[in-house]
Amino acid sequence: MVPKCHHSLRVIITPMLRVDFLTLFPEVIRGALSHSMMKRAEEGGIVRFGTTNIRNFCYDAHSKVDDVPYGGEPGMLIRAEPVALALEAIGACPKTRGPGTAVISTDPTGMLFDQRIANELASLSRIVFLCGHYEGIDQRVLDQFSTHSISVGDFILTNGELPALLVTDAIVRLLPGVLGSEASLSADSHSDGLLSAPNYTRPEVWRGIAIPEVLKSGNHQAIKRWRRDQALKVTKLHRPDLLATASLDKGDLDVLSF
Repeated sequence: MVPKCHHSLRVIITPMLRVDFLTLFPEVIRGALSHSMMKRAEEGGIVRFGTTNIRNFCYDAHSKVDDVPYGGEPGMLIRAEPVALALEAIGACPKTRGPGTAVISTDPTGMLFDQRIANELASLSRIVFLCGHYEGIDQRVLDQFSTHSISVGDFILTNGELPALLVTDAIVRLLPGVLGSEASLSADSHSDGLLSAPNYTRPEVWRGIAIPEVLKSGNHQAIKRWRRDQALKVTKLHRPDLLATASLDKGDLDVLSF
């Protein structure tokens, strides 16, 4: 006889995030994701990574994925059809993708990536990156298939794999169970609109330089105030633009006035 259970057992299942990369260089993606946090997140069933080689959807004798741009622009451009076929093959076209899916092109003309966007994307169930190369991807397929265009900064890279990986890292680390300490997320730079305060570890004195006394005091309120004050000062010094959107109280304004 099986004994009756007097307590209901609630099992919480966290949905797995699926991240796909449409790329000409799947080995670059897999190489970067096979280490550290990203590897552990995939092995732990928190995220699943997939790569699709765009070149596999070129149906000519030489698997030619690019062509010259119209209008006499220099360089080469990835053609629309291989990208469209690849997206359709993985179920990421507008008719087949789910409501929690983002199809992201990495492009210097896109919106500037920040922590707010990372938080939004981390709530989705699937993300597909279109990794451009050469001079990018034919605009027509981007207009038809992509939901987001993201830039990681005001500079140009030779490929879209690196920004896609950067954005992926920022998103995946937010998922429950990825970091060893969930509390560390709230201490990160940009988590509250400010840069983070300086951090110190052992030894207490290194090459004649001691850590701030307050960190040894055991006074949690004093430490919290010190960290907040330091975050304000660091942000004012290095990224004063962030203060315009940060949530500040009167105590913060007093610190910033000096």
